[in-house]
Amino acid sequence: MPSVNRISAEFKGKGLEIVLVAFRESAGLVKRTVQERGYTARVLLDESGDVTGRVYGVWGPPTFYIVTRDGKLLGRAVGPHEWEGEPARKLIQSLLDSPPAR
Repeated sequence: MPSVNRISAEFKGKGLEIVLVAFRESAGLVKRTVQERGYTARVLLDESGDVTGRVYGVWGPPTFYIVTRDGKLLGRAVGPHEWEGEPARKLIQSLLDSPPAR
């Protein structure tokens, strides 16, 4: 997750928002994990896992979603990914450069 922290810091002022979602974990464990690992993104908690699994189809971490400014799902991938490489940077920049939907 250090690469997520760094890419978040780099693009935050340009409109990128990263939200981490913890599911099927207690609030106390999530809070300790966030502090211990130094996550900087906002963290949402779905303690039961109902919304995360039923609505979004996430059954195991890490799963990431790319959602447009107007809330449309653009893509989804499961498993760890490199966020500091050139392909990821180009993808993020192209999404940020695209005009908002009207």
